[in-house]
Amino acid sequence: MFDGNPRILQRVAAKIQRVLVVDPNASTARLLADQLRPLGNVQIYPAPNLDKGYALARTVDPQLIFVEHASAGMDGLLLTRTIRRSELVCRQAPIIMCTNEATAETIFGARDAGVHEFMRKPFTMGDLERRLEAVTLKPRDWIEAVQYVGPDRRRFNSAEYKGPRKRKVDAAGSVAARLSQALRIVRSAAQALDTDPAQARRALAVQALELRKVGEAVKEPRLVAAAEALEECMVSNAPGAQARTDLLKRIDALMSFMAPEADTGRGAA
Repeated sequence: MFDGNPRILQRVAAKIQRVLVVDPNASTARLLADQLRPLGNVQIYPAPNLDKGYALARTVDPQLIFVEHASAGMDGLLLTRTIRRSELVCRQAPIIMCTNEATAETIFGARDAGVHEFMRKPFTMGDLERRLEAVTLKPRDWIEAVQYVGPDRRRFNSAEYKGPRKRKVDAAGSVAARLSQALRIVRSAAQALDTDPAQARRALAVQALELRKVGEAVKEPRLVAAAEALEECMVSNAPGAQARTDLLKRIDALMSFMAPEADTGRGAA
């Protein structure tokens, strides 16, 4: 595995000691247990259906999740979205989707559900190695929005993915792009405060921190102050109409930093 490089093996092993396998076919968990043996004492937790998979995700806090899709009624996309939008400790854990259906629709669906990697069945040891290396040694930024929660889709790594390739230098990493994306998410979250309050508030809290970092990077005290005001509002979490009014005022203050051309931008969120 990994050309037998012990240092790489150690780095990968440290990040996947608890592995959840949600698959109605018990042989999949046994196969993965055999293939992961070179990594040392990896604990495999098999689950035959979505309900038991979610229950195990809550109790064992897996560091890596394999989920089957489109077999025996298994909806791996649903489980992925549920975990991503939950309060589970493992909600950001890498998820590798395994399926016999490697259609474009399934691959794009996996990406948009928040899956890290996609692996066609039957898979080889080489297939597994590439996915493990991607999810452990090549981490992606986490996107906490309203419509999407998961790893940055612009850097989708799956070998099955046939869409635009990621670039060595991605403009999305620029300060201006970070500002634009964070503000778009804030705006979307504000619109979802009534329909999806839990995720909206989570997205606002994360973007307030991101906007403060952007403000500090560009030395813009007004942006820093506006972001800090939103952070304080999210921490207080006080109920009532006045608290909502205060929250919307803080959001409006941040929206003043949105460039006109950003209004039609799409971004990763």
